[in-house]
Amino acid sequence: MQISRKIQNGESGVYPQASTQPEDDEIDLGALLSTLWRGKWVIAAFTAVAILLGGYYAYVAATPLYRATAVVILETNQDQIVDLQSVATGLSGDTTEINSEIEVLRSRGLMGKIVDELELTQDPEFNTALREPGMISSLLGTLRGPPDVIEDEALRLQAERDRTVSALIEKVSVSNVRNSLVFNITVTTEDPRKSALIADTITRLYILNQIEVKFEAMEQATVWLTDRVSDLQASLEDAEASVAEFSASADLVSEEGLRALERQTKEIRDRIEAAEVTRASQAATLAALEAAESRELKVELANDAQLSRFAQRAESDETMAAAFDARFEFVLQRARQNLARSDQQLAALNLSATELEAQTAEQAEDLITLQQLTREAEAIRTLYEYFLTRLNETSAQQGIQQADSRVLSNAVIPNAPSEPRKSMILALSAILGTMLGAALVLVREMRNNSFRTAQDLEMATGYTVLGQIPQMPVSKRGEVLPYLINKPTSAAAESVRNLRTSLMLSNVDKPPQVILSTSSVPGEGKTTVALALAHNLRGLGKKVLLLEGDIRRRTLHQYFDDMPAKGIVSVLSGDTSLDDAIHHSDKLDADILGGEKSNVNAADLFASERYGELIAELRTRYDAIIIDAPPVLVVPDARIIAQNADAVVFSVRWDSTSKPQVTEAIRLFHGSGQRFTGMVLSQISPKGIKRYGYGGQYGAYAAYGSAYYEN
Repeated sequence: MQISRKIQNGESGVYPQASTQPEDDEIDLGALLSTLWRGKWVIAAFTAVAILLGGYYAYVAATPLYRATAVVILETNQDQIVDLQSVATGLSGDTTEINSEIEVLRSRGLMGKIVDELELTQDPEFNTALREPGMISSLLGTLRGPPDVIEDEALRLQAERDRTVSALIEKVSVSNVRNSLVFNITVTTEDPRKSALIADTITRLYILNQIEVKFEAMEQATVWLTDRVSDLQASLEDAEASVAEFSASADLVSEEGLRALERQTKEIRDRIEAAEVTRASQAATLAALEAAESRELKVELANDAQLSRFAQRAESDETMAAAFDARFEFVLQRARQNLARSDQQLAALNLSATELEAQTAEQAEDLITLQQLTREAEAIRTLYEYFLTRLNETSAQQGIQQADSRVLSNAVIPNAPSEPRKSMILALSAILGTMLGAALVLVREMRNNSFRTAQDLEMATGYTVLGQIPQMPVSKRGEVLPYLINKPTSAAAESVRNLRTSLMLSNVDKPPQVILSTSSVPGEGKTTVALALAHNLRGLGKKVLLLEGDIRRRTLHQYFDDMPAKGIVSVLSGDTSLDDAIHHSDKLDADILGGEKSNVNAADLFASERYGELIAELRTRYDAIIIDAPPVLVVPDARIIAQNADAVVFSVRWDSTSKPQVTEAIRLFHGSGQRFTGMVLSQISPKGIKRYGYGGQYGAYAAYGSAYYEN
């Protein structure tokens, strides 16, 4: 409210902005329940339809089904005469094997045996080709066209059997009792005896299949082990022959001798490192001596006593200087000889190291080869002995296979159908219908992008809502004014009075004289607001002029039939006087300055100095000037006209105008330095606002306020 007053008084250049704060992540449970309550009839309708459909299915359409269950248990600890773990023992009973057994019980192989033994291909319940086509099946068959005909009889029978197996799998369920090795095998069919027969046959063939699988595995293991033992025996003989042949041909050393060679090689390498250090030192000394120029440096580097004595007298005695040079040359020659001896010694050591390394490598390679051959022979021997043992065990186990499962209880023929569960179907139908209805109500509410309350409009725009005008019970524009005149105590008339009061109090010190009425798009009630304000202000005894700013559409001509041909365009162009253009309406009891057709752009007319002068002149004649301006998003006229207005009233149609339209209109006004005085929520439907649950909160629509207004 303070921001609005500052804007209206020119105290600040900051305009209200639409709220950009993100909505809270928390769910407003009260608003959610309120939305669901408003859509209670939609939810109830969906629930009723769902219950009817569910009841029809449960009591009429659904076929009764009977469920029979047989129980088997896995035998995990079976004693074997001979220990042969891979092909003769029972299952371990871990989770993986339990899940595997469940899949075996529902496998196509086992189900195929059931189909063949019980001749289920001749049963219409499992073989759909034997059923009489229903109405829906006939319709679908007509849409799909004639079915493909398989000419090969064998392929046709196989396809028929495959379909029967698939149908049987769908009717069989296998479950494991938690924390046990017990399986429940349940079969659901249309006949109770058939369900029990199929369940018992599955358990019987399942146990028989376990014995057959073990017997086949034992035979395969015996054949494979026999072949493998023969191959390993030949491989073992070849490996032992290779070891003997290599041992005879190679001059091998022992591991101790090989380690002695490695120690000698390491000692020579250590001597090479020491020799390299000595040689580097000698080379450095020789280079320093050869580079030395002064006698002092030569004496220091040579470290020779005689050279030091010669140096002491070389400065004064030429003979001693010659002796110094000769001695230094001797020292240099000696350094060169020492370096040469170091090089020869280093070369000899490197040669010895190379020979030892080659000998060591050769001996190590031969030793590795022998060890490898020996290991291969030992590995083959181990495999040969292992497989030979397994072959003997397998031969001993033949004929003593036992099944890993046994029957705990056979299937009992059910007395009553297990499906459909009518009460559950009805309950689920009711729940589903309620959920669908609630989802529709919530989706419809979420997709709503309009304004239903003044609070919503104020939060979205940042402007105060000056008035809330209900929808008037009229069918034509010309009936609006007679309704306001004939129904002075109606909710619509009272809402206009509230709008007038809010508008006048928006600036107490200087009530607005020129009032502009506009909206974002056509059809939002801006002209009705302008007309109603003019009528209401005239009722206060004020001298009022209703000016038509929307000269492109000339909407006021639809309210008043006797409007003159000349209007504001002729006044601005000077073709007619203001007094001749102004029309006094007896019905409105106020003056009207209408529009007229013109080739001149309307925006240019209202932007002219002549229009500003006209408004200034009208201010001297009238207490209030109400301008019906065009929509903001359609043409720029409203923003131009607003420059000479004291107040701008922006109409927003209830539950119709979208938030982006209002936001864009505000942005355009703010971009041109204009501002709104306030908002009007127009054309409010009393029934609609009560349907949305707001009727008990707002004045004319509240139950306690209905007694104050006439219909």
